[in-house]
Amino acid sequence: MAGKLRKKDSTAILNSLYGGVVPNRGLEHIMVGRKDEATQILKDLETVKDGASVIKFIIGPFGSGKTFLQALIQQVAFSEKFVVGKVDFDANRRLYGSEGKSVATYSEMMKNLSVATSPDGNALPMILDQWISDVQTKTMQEKGYGSVAYDNPQFIIDVEHEIAETATKMDRLVGGFDFVRVLMQYFKGFVEDNNSLQRSALRWLRGEYSTKTEARGDLGVRDIIDDSNYYDYIKVMAQFVRQIGYSGLVVNFDEAINLYKITHPQSRDKNYETILKIFNDTLQGNVSGLYIIFSGTPEFLEDERRGLYSYEAIKRRLVVNKFESNEFRDLSQPVIKLTPLKQEELYLLLKNLVEIHAFHYDYEPKVSGEEIRSFIIQEYSRPGALENLTTSDIIRTFIGGLNILQQNSGFNRSKIFGDQESSKSLPPKNAAASRFSSAKI
Repeated sequence: MAGKLRKKDSTAILNSLYGGVVPNRGLEHIMVGRKDEATQILKDLETVKDGASVIKFIIGPFGSGKTFLQALIQQVAFSEKFVVGKVDFDANRRLYGSEGKSVATYSEMMKNLSVATSPDGNALPMILDQWISDVQTKTMQEKGYGSVAYDNPQFIIDVEHEIAETATKMDRLVGGFDFVRVLMQYFKGFVEDNNSLQRSALRWLRGEYSTKTEARGDLGVRDIIDDSNYYDYIKVMAQFVRQIGYSGLVVNFDEAINLYKITHPQSRDKNYETILKIFNDTLQGNVSGLYIIFSGTPEFLEDERRGLYSYEAIKRRLVVNKFESNEFRDLSQPVIKLTPLKQEELYLLLKNLVEIHAFHYDYEPKVSGEEIRSFIIQEYSRPGALENLTTSDIIRTFIGGLNILQQNSGFNRSKIFGDQESSKSLPPKNAAASRFSSAKI
């Protein structure tokens, strides 16, 4: 395993995987078979660091590792000092829609904003407070103040001037003027210890005001973030975090299959038009410091009746490199198609889980490599397994088996790992590998 395993890592890994979700930490200990994707992610983030923007579509069937790859993107982004937001699309969160369905997507992204020091979301207040603290320190040093002096009106003026210098660069962007105004109000609440004013500023920045009248009364701004302009404010936020010292903004859009499921054709096309707009903005250089990822199933991309390929302008842009194969891949293109884990990669993953489980519960691991191999063969020997079994299914079953063995020393191991003698008469390893290569693992 990579790096030193800690108890909070093993807790997150075992609890999350057994619950069928991707852990928020410790991914380096279970990452197998995604080295090429991780290398490309790092290249993409370097491009965004330099001021460009990148858009990626991660495509794979259910259980192929899309959410895991998004979690990996987040972890790599943290190490490169990015701010990360994530959103799962559903019936009430879309890219285009009325009655707050679009701004709900923005609000969810802002609620889930994370940084390395606050990886579990709700990092916006911390980002703003750290920025203000940095501005105050800079002002104190450059202007010769002995300390932070809220009782000195000139100090407040100098800090406001420094904030305005940074924030004014947002003015040229659509929505930048009101964005700057809200930041100044947040600082005012910071200085005056006015929690209500700070909450109002955060509420505005998260797109939670429903009327302009209420926002004007609370903050003195002319506009609010709503269904019609939320994407402009994603671009403003990307520019802002770069101005205050971060590398850029990463936005993970997951469960894009829910856009595919929109039944009304015109509504669905409007959502795809928004994807096209984002695509064009990133590739034409109309936005900087933004890394956008959409994750969806093959149907979401390739269905020519309801998927992205039903929208001709998008289809032309997202056509996959015709020379690509499972062996020779082009990860620099917008679409990354996830390939199933190979047999040896699945074996290594389960072997790592044995070590993590033993570390977590403080015992000597007693599961052999042959037992792991037998377990894999047994799972894929079940009727319909090749068509329906996913990596997540295998992992949950395997961890469940480890739990039973750890708590019940007399349990019959063959119920988990099968009959070792029988497994030896199964197809040879390379034949089994060929068989497993077509499975959804």
